[in-house]
Parts: sequence; C-alpha cells; structure tokens
Amino acid sequence: MSDGTKPAAIKIVDLKKVYGTGVEALKGVSLTIAEGEFFALLGPNGAGKSTLISVLAGLAIKTSGTVEVCGVSIDENIDKAKSFIGIVPQEFNFNWFETVIDIIINQAGYYGIPRHVAMPRANELIENLGLADKRDTQAMKLSGGMKRRLMIARSLIHEPRVLLLDEPTAGVDVELRRGMHDFLRELNAAGTTIILTTHYLEEAEQLSREVAIINNGSIIKQGSVKSLLANMNSVTLLLDTVAPISTAELQLARALPITRIDDTTLQLKLAPGETVNDYIRKLSTIGVQISNIRNNGSRLEEVFIDLIQKD
Repeated sequence: MSDGTKPAAIKIVDLKKVYGTGVEALKGVSLTIAEGEFFALLGPNGAGKSTLISVLAGLAIKTSGTVEVCGVSIDENIDKAKSFIGIVPQEFNFNWFETVIDIIINQAGYYGIPRHVAMPRANELIENLGLADKRDTQAMKLSGGMKRRLMIARSLIHEPRVLLLDEPTAGVDVELRRGMHDFLRELNAAGTTIILTTHYLEEAEQLSREVAIINNGSIIKQGSVKSLLANMNSVTLLLDTVAPISTAELQLARALPITRIDDTTLQLKLAPGETVNDYIRKLSTIGVQISNIRNNGSRLEEVFIDLIQKD
C-alpha cells in the first residue's frame, strides 16, 4: 500500500484474468505498492497469487484492467516494464547442464548487458548469496537450497527495481533460509522493492512491512503488518507444564479457554484485554504449574486463517 509520499513501484487497477477454461483467476484486483516496500502477497493455494505475479512479470496476458511497473504501463511498453522486474518463480527453469556462473552471465545477455559489465556483477551476487564455492558447478549438482539462491542471483543480474519472489524458500533448510532473509533485507534496505509470496507466514511476518491477502481471486485485506496484528481478535499461546497434567486437572482446566495438546502442553486462546498471567494464576489454583510460555507459530498466521475462514 502506497503511503502517498513515495511513487508507486506497482500500480494495479481492476485487474482481471479469465483462462480459456472459464476459470476467473483474478476478479478485479486493485493494488498499489510503493517504491522500496517489502510487500507480502498471501493466500491459500489457487487464490490467484501466482497468476498475479505472472501478469506483473509479463508471463501471462491479462483479460482486463491496468498494470503499471515503475510508472510504465504494460500495455504501452511491455519490454520496458519487464526490464524493471526480476522474478524468482516457484519452479527451477534454468539449463541443468550449465554452470552457476554461465547461467547468470547468459541471463545478463538477454538484457543487453555486455560480458565485461556482467561478470563483476555476477561474481558479487555469487559471493553475497553464498555460491562462491559453486561458481563452476553444474546446476544439476546443486542442492535444492543452492538452486534457490542461483534463481535469486540470476533474477538480479540486470539490477531490477522490483523483485518478485514466488515461494523463494520452499524446500530450503532453516540455516539457508536465514541467510537468504538477511540478503533480502539488505537488498530491500538498498532500495529494491520486494514482493513476496510464501506459505511460511512467519517468514512474511518477519520480513514484510505491508501485506495483502488474496482469496478466490480477490484482495480481502490489505494493510501494514503492524495494523493487522493490532486488530487481532485473539492470541494463541502454548503453555508448558512442570509436570504431566492429571485427568482431574484437565477436567478443571476445560472450564477455561484451554485445550490439551499433550501431557505437558496446553494451548491458551486469549481474548482482547486478557493477560496470560490471569490464566497462570487460575491454573495454579487447580494444581497446574507453568514452566514456559510460547507463541503458537506466527501471529500473522492467526489473522490469515481468521480472514480466510470468514471470507
């Protein structure tokens, strides 16, 4: 969402996409994303996320509506609009037999970047993304996480102003994911607008400042992560108990908004205005002592599920 002070990196008005089968993938989507934003586009499978990304990247033809990338209409100058965008799709789509460096350099050629300019850029990207020791390795020999990093390096060789990331950390282990997160934060801090789709909602909560939730081809909610979390109707916590919960204690605990996860874990749902300390005291009176309190996954995930269920 543009704050009105920054120019729009992406401006979409009443975008519709109907496939030949009659499936209406996008139903009049309107969306404005400011330059320099870290934006998350969230939604369940089949909601329209990938279709929206494909239209932005020029990989799918819209049915109607307008789309501008950095002020350039895709109807008036699709090549220029595409030059502003780097895309990391869900599926690996490079030549498996080429080396890491060749894949990146060849991509530069598509944008008319001469080799003497592309090579230092490629080497810097390889270094920053932890691919230096894989520089001359064939793509087929890379791990899944390294392939993801290669996709990001390739998408950035022409120094795009907008980076589209469609499930960029799918199948990536925790350590590699953290490294990619750090790189993306630095990239965004340097001015690159990033649009992320992900099923890891804790990832969206950690990285993005603005969020739009799409379902059945329509945007059902848009705003800052901070504002969405501030409007949460409840907070779900996990409570670890000092000792296994007895049957008698469990029966008493059922009078509270608490469910048993296992012998030593309870789930507590707090309504607005309630505090966890109130319930710790109530549990203590029935003999249940709490040793630890944890968030039950991502807070944004709770907002997401609530909105999808209501929609």
